[in-house]
Amino acid sequence: MKLLASNKKVSHDYFIINTFECGIVLKGTEIKSVRLGKVQIGDAYARIKNFELFVLNMNISKYDYGNIFNHEETRERKLLMGKTDIIRLSLKLKTEGHTLIPTKVYLKDGFCKIEIALCKGKKLYDKREVEKEKDTLRRLDKVMKDYV
Repeated sequence: MKLLASNKKVSHDYFIINTFECGIVLKGTEIKSVRLGKVQIGDAYARIKNFELFVLNMNISKYDYGNIFNHEETRERKLLMGKTDIIRLSLKLKTEGHTLIPTKVYLKDGFCKIEIALCKGKKLYDKREVEKEKDTLRRLDKVMKDYV
């Protein structure tokens, strides 16, 4: 598995409830650009339309050696997932107010895969609480290091 892009801000801004692995439908110049590592998912999110899953705002840079058949950089791309899983996800999105955020893009067995996470947004006080816990653990490790 070769990791091409990751979105580290997701764990800071959201509570991750569940993750799913999906295939992604790409054009010829898109997959060539992805294999070169020219993909960004910082602002990307996923949406369900007509029981199909799509990723939006995922930026795949233009392929340098492409000609007039080069792709559009931030087009809507279809994700490949089972119909029952998509139906379950759509019910959770509608009833519980969750969102779908891509966390990783990677190559697995020669195919481009994307990992999406079912997330719930954090409030400002939740973010402060997490930072406080990390800080106390850091201080505790430092003190334990001095005594051991």
